[in-house]
Amino acid sequence: MGYVAPGSGWPGDPATPQTPVARSAAGVRRLAAGSRDLATLDARSSVCRACPRLVAWREHVADVKRRAFADQTYWGRPAPGFGDPTGHLLVVGLAPAAHGANRTGRLFTGDRSGDWIFAALYRAGYANQPTSVAADDGLELTGARIVPAVRCAPPGNAPTPQERAACSGWLEREITLLEPTTTAVLALGGIAWRATLTAVAALGWAVPRPRPVFGHGAEAELTTPGGRGVRLVGSYHVSQQNTFTGRLTEAMLDDVLARCRATASPA
Repeated sequence: MGYVAPGSGWPGDPATPQTPVARSAAGVRRLAAGSRDLATLDARSSVCRACPRLVAWREHVADVKRRAFADQTYWGRPAPGFGDPTGHLLVVGLAPAAHGANRTGRLFTGDRSGDWIFAALYRAGYANQPTSVAADDGLELTGARIVPAVRCAPPGNAPTPQERAACSGWLEREITLLEPTTTAVLALGGIAWRATLTAVAALGWAVPRPRPVFGHGAEAELTTPGGRGVRLVGSYHVSQQNTFTGRLTEAMLDDVLARCRATASPA
């Protein structure tokens, strides 16, 4: 079996054998809408089987493994959101890495991208440690939560439009549950930027027209249905392609996080 069975003892596993499973986009919508809190949403999204191609790929990777991790058990399931349920910052990523979150069960954990984003969150005061290597390593986020636009590792890091649409039900519900305390959204990459704008528009938020274009450091002012402003900030993704080439530097990442931090209400 190319995945960890729910309730079998994996650190931080939010699901149990009784957690209902979405097997279609409609099932995602129904189960997401019925999730009264983040704990329920995390559990239900972590066992989702709505996209056959993604299910097959994540479980294939978990079976075959990478040579460096051949002796490890892979999570092999969707990666739910991670972090503070009452934080002011929502960080939106693309999708789990095949040998990162698909292996460890936590977003941005166990790969080079995670080395960058968690070190930056630590420098900005959101994380209690600068590294994230395993689901039981003691990492905690305060004031921030990370969510993926797509919760399963996709082949070639490229989910299809249909897969992004199917997964949007989880993202929309997560945004709704986090909205009361959210003051800033940091979108890591163009797909996360567009997914965020699509999700908040579907939820009735006011979005500038024409829709803001993604770029590193791009900003847009979103307005919740209650009339409260939320700052959307764009950042190049923390992929090796960007960090190894210098397209994204630590200083650039620190800058966008500082802009997000500036929206927090005084303690």
